[in-house]
Amino acid sequence: MKNEKILFAGLTGQIGFPLALHLARDNEVWGIARFRDESKRKQLEQAGVTTCHMDLGRPDYANLPDDFGYLIHFAVYQEGGLDFDEAFRVNAEGTGLLMAHCRKAKAALVMSSCAVYALPQDPNHPVKETDPLNGPQSAHCPTYAVSKTAEEAVARAAARQLGLPTTIARMNVYYGTYGGLPPWQFEWMLAGMPVPVQPNRASVCSPIHEDDINHQVGGLLAGASVPATIVNWGGDEAVEVRTYSSYMAEITGLKIQFQEAADDPLAARTVVADNTRSRELAGDCQVKWREGMRRVIAARHPEIKLRA
Repeated sequence: MKNEKILFAGLTGQIGFPLALHLARDNEVWGIARFRDESKRKQLEQAGVTTCHMDLGRPDYANLPDDFGYLIHFAVYQEGGLDFDEAFRVNAEGTGLLMAHCRKAKAALVMSSCAVYALPQDPNHPVKETDPLNGPQSAHCPTYAVSKTAEEAVARAAARQLGLPTTIARMNVYYGTYGGLPPWQFEWMLAGMPVPVQPNRASVCSPIHEDDINHQVGGLLAGASVPATIVNWGGDEAVEVRTYSSYMAEITGLKIQFQEAADDPLAARTVVADNTRSRELAGDCQVKWREGMRRVIAARHPEIKLRA
């Protein structure tokens, strides 16, 4: 994507932040978020992003232009607790109001999550976009799966009502320099803590590196349609949490322990993504998971000498 005017909602998050910096190299990017971290806001502004404080649950678009060519919406309410009303206000209502403001855009990309899927009986089963939705309630964020499902419904309705071509992308497991599940698990390992896992169930996922996200966003926007395009967004390789965690321990010389605890909010409940549709729209992933894990550790911990 080049020479486009883009409104990016939720660009301070672990996925949105590196993507916003990437897009700002060749585009006019405007960013809306709550900007709780002023250092990130300064970094974005130094990269050329025009920032505007906004709470999607209570938005005020009076001073925000509406002539954007594209909308990228990664903002999310993901607080702990049981405030379902606030979760729906931000994730569902906020999405509809944001899309209405950007109704003139050529396309919108709305980030959802593979957390909306019901867990398949076989953890190695690649879920398709047409598979059952009934995401399990997470102990970490009980409102997440149900409010993301509601967000999808609102985005689908808004796409049709506004005539706004839309792609709803269900993110699998992201990882990169600024975070994600694997980097968090590595930090636990560094601190001598066990990696929590589900008992009696393999946690298989489709991890996707930030570089592949940066390279695929244009294809997903190009594939936007009315009715909305629904697509999984993850890496092209399925891998179990224990497998990639053990690999990170191996290349760094760390000892690793796994702790089985079904009620641990940090024990990943993951699914494998069938990426047939995303590969058709945006191409294959270029970063293999082993190489990606090495890159992330090297970037986050340059003091660690990685083994071959």
